[in-house]
Amino acid sequence: MPQFAANLSFLYQDLPFLDRFAAAAEDGFKAVEYLFPYEWPAEQLAQLLRANGLKQALFNAPPGNWEKGERGMAGLPDREQEFQQAFMRALDYARALQCPRVHVMAGLMPPGLTRQTMQDTYLGNLRWAAQQAGAAGVDVLIEPINTRDIPGYFLNRQDHAHEIVTTIDAPNLKVQMDLYHCQIVEGDVAMKLRQYLPTGRVGHIQIASVPERNEPDGGELCFDYLFDLIDALGFQGWLGCEYRPRAGAVAGATRAGLGWFKNRS
Repeated sequence: MPQFAANLSFLYQDLPFLDRFAAAAEDGFKAVEYLFPYEWPAEQLAQLLRANGLKQALFNAPPGNWEKGERGMAGLPDREQEFQQAFMRALDYARALQCPRVHVMAGLMPPGLTRQTMQDTYLGNLRWAAQQAGAAGVDVLIEPINTRDIPGYFLNRQDHAHEIVTTIDAPNLKVQMDLYHCQIVEGDVAMKLRQYLPTGRVGHIQIASVPERNEPDGGELCFDYLFDLIDALGFQGWLGCEYRPRAGAVAGATRAGLGWFKNRS
């Protein structure tokens, strides 16, 4: 049976962030993920995990200046030192939260930069990050993201991500396979799962309906079929629930939409 992690950046929007841990646990989740932990002391978050019997499945390394539109630094030339400092901060949090996975965002393609230059920078930073993370027992994840949600994002396709992982060939560098992004960019999701899950190079999966990015019980993907397929393929990782409740951010919206989850718990 798939294991589901509540994404606290997307779910329980009616609650203050620190109250979302208890809400997720009350609803039956055993793990959580979210975009960034850095606004809060690591020990405070670790205490919330312990108090609610939760595991930390995933979070993102610092992405640069998020408020000004940056979406990662790993592929940006002349930002290597800043990337390294940010990634070491992420590793400090990963140790404190006992989190075995950190997602590293590639970044947006700067005007005038060739894809090859960005690729070379990306590979160099990922090699370095995988080495640092390996010593801490942490996996580094890269995620193909569709350019409708993040225009200009460098990494968009599953085959490109797996090419990078294969090229670097570090055992702790893996792909974060978001089925929402995968469907928008290339479709054929079931065949992509059959192709890539058996390689052992997929470290995390995320889910949401397409195209609305709501609960995985509607839209153009049949998640009941996909969940059974993921089970049949022997995937042992977490499925991150990175979706927006269709009822919005009103009180109780997340809980009202969890019928799909209760049927799978």
